[in-house]
Amino acid sequence: MTTMTQFWSGRSVLVTGAGGFIGSHLVETIVESGANVRAFVRYNSRIDFGFLGLLPNTIREQIDIIAGDLRDANALHQAVDGCDTVFHLGAIISIPYSYVHPVETAATNFMGTLNVLLACRAAGVRRLIHTSTSEVYGTAQRVPIDETHPLQGQSPYSASKIGADKLAESFYRTYDLPVITVRPFNTFGPRQSARAVIPTIITQALTRDVIRLGSLEPRRDFTYVTDTVRGFLLAGMCDNAAALGQEINLGTGHDVSIGDLVETIRTVTGRKIPVELDPQRIRPEKSEVMRLISDNQRAQQLLGWQPEYTLYAGLSETVLWIDEHIDLYRVGVYEI
Repeated sequence: MTTMTQFWSGRSVLVTGAGGFIGSHLVETIVESGANVRAFVRYNSRIDFGFLGLLPNTIREQIDIIAGDLRDANALHQAVDGCDTVFHLGAIISIPYSYVHPVETAATNFMGTLNVLLACRAAGVRRLIHTSTSEVYGTAQRVPIDETHPLQGQSPYSASKIGADKLAESFYRTYDLPVITVRPFNTFGPRQSARAVIPTIITQALTRDVIRLGSLEPRRDFTYVTDTVRGFLLAGMCDNAAALGQEINLGTGHDVSIGDLVETIRTVTGRKIPVELDPQRIRPEKSEVMRLISDNQRAQQLLGWQPEYTLYAGLSETVLWIDEHIDLYRVGVYEI
């Protein structure tokens, strides 16, 4: 059986959204496997490459960082040129931000993905891994959620990702572009920003006398980032033709309410502090997704993937990392 290192060693790989939470972990793992990695990050005048700045120097010095914008088609053509594999993670991912800036969200997530698809087709890449999100399903109409579940645009963000997913499908069906769409379910772990619920809870549990949150009733399928990254890499390695053009869930198959999640984090941190409702964190009623739980059978069958981390094990590692890097967080500030 081919190992990760045997497969990826010497390959030219592009990762869009490389400065993000999952992207930075993916870049780190691929570099460690011996690939030549280009990291596409959104340009800013601060020369801030996101979470890539937290990688060890031995990893960072091996990365070819390209600053640009997904909405710039020419930038994508240059970035993709000569690459064997492309992992497209670049997106505006905040749901609350999409409420305020739906145009920017749609342009980046939909047109940005179109630019990636066009560039990959022109370059003749061996494989494109497109990143979806469990948010495209909306509130579960049946559980567990498999890939045939209806898609529901319950936020401008989820609608933009539904459109991007369908573009990827169309390029497979129209142009035979070798694309696989992976659909992570609520990935968490070290380096995640406080716009996500788990770092929001942990940072407050470690430093405050009260945890301020929105609704405690929604249920989510939380997947540790190491498992998610392994799913991406297996999709990139997959030589099963049946996987091409498919959407593949990457979730544990277990869900937990936000209220129960708080209890587990209080246990891990050893701090039994109270929870207080913060009205500004409550999403519009018809936009809130109440339950997401994955059916991951397709991932098992096509990729040989299944999660290895329990929620408790993943939270323990995440709490340890956040405690050591608490200065990176604006604790208690509502991040969108």
